[in-house]
Amino acid sequence: MKYLIFALCCFASVAKAQNNTDNKRYKKVHQRAIMADSHNDLLTASIEKNLRIDQDLRGKTHSDLQRFKEAGVDVQIFSVWCDGDKKQPYAWANREIDTLYAVAARNPDKIQIVQDFTDIKKAVKKNKLAALFGVEGGHMIEGDLNKLEALYNRGVRYMTLTWNNSTEWATSAMKESSLNNSTQQAQNIGLTPFGKQVVKKMNDLGMMVDLSHVGEKTFWDAIQTTTKPVLVSHSNAYTLCPVFRNLKDDQIDAVGNNGGVIQLNFYSAFIDSSFKKRENAFLLNKQAKIDSLVATGMQKEYAQSMIVDMYKEESIAIQPPMEMLLAHLDYIVNRIGVDHVGMGSDFDGISASPKELTDVTSYPLITKALLERGYSKKDVYKIMGGNLLRVMKAQHN
Repeated sequence: MKYLIFALCCFASVAKAQNNTDNKRYKKVHQRAIMADSHNDLLTASIEKNLRIDQDLRGKTHSDLQRFKEAGVDVQIFSVWCDGDKKQPYAWANREIDTLYAVAARNPDKIQIVQDFTDIKKAVKKNKLAALFGVEGGHMIEGDLNKLEALYNRGVRYMTLTWNNSTEWATSAMKESSLNNSTQQAQNIGLTPFGKQVVKKMNDLGMMVDLSHVGEKTFWDAIQTTTKPVLVSHSNAYTLCPVFRNLKDDQIDAVGNNGGVIQLNFYSAFIDSSFKKRENAFLLNKQAKIDSLVATGMQKEYAQSMIVDMYKEESIAIQPPMEMLLAHLDYIVNRIGVDHVGMGSDFDGISASPKELTDVTSYPLITKALLERGYSKKDVYKIMGGNLLRVMKAQHN
């Protein structure tokens, strides 16, 4: 019996030592990666919720300046967003950009708004968060190419051609998916001639063309128009979760052939097709509180987010596991290779993420899971940021 106890103790010691070694390995790999996320809505969340992102916002948001550092995030593209009903969306875009410039001015040792890849390398070397902007919705340029260029000059490095609302020059995925084939043929969908001018202007500026949210016709028009690799800043695989915001197989293949990158969205409804039914039931029970928040002037998406914050346990209980997100990653890698996938979390713009990914500090868990799935360190470096940075650099080639 003593020998059995001794053997079990030895086995436990070996297992514990192996576990410690594995923990050190994934943390070391994560630390060495240049972690770059293409889509975070903290700027909008901070305005809607009246918060300052250089304060401790645990329990209120998915992100704040300190937690980016704890998460090992080196490069963050901050989404600049408003819905299609916002009056003077260009002014709103500049307000959100002003917010981050103010944060950077207060915290020059922690964050730097960068203009190009050289700036990114310098900021990372100084252990600062390299920050850029992505405009989420072409309606924010108000049909004016001069406003597009002005936003680029302020640090905007991608524009999503549409959000859920269409513009006069591009149709959204939400719009196109609501039309049957005969109606689509009867209507003008996709990019107009001006829409193609927008894409060409973005190419000339060195601004990534983002194809999340766009309709299929808009997607194909953009692919055929652009001369640079495209970005899909926060979308997943339609085959695994058939919702209008995800990419079908031929679209995934086209991004690979173009040399672009698909950045995975953490929103539960774009990961698990059964989630939306659970979420709708959850939100319906809280509708009166949502309506009261909207009545104060808060945009609907953030009113729902506030409700999720208030009822954390109920919210987490209906969320899918991280494994389902990683299945989307595997699917895309198997189709077009490891050079064309990355992270576009949509943190602070979503009401529900996978159970394990509670906020930005959960990012190392993805690195750990990738290594456990057999991805090499080199693969992990690409997925966690290298692929996005490659596409950014290619805009100036």
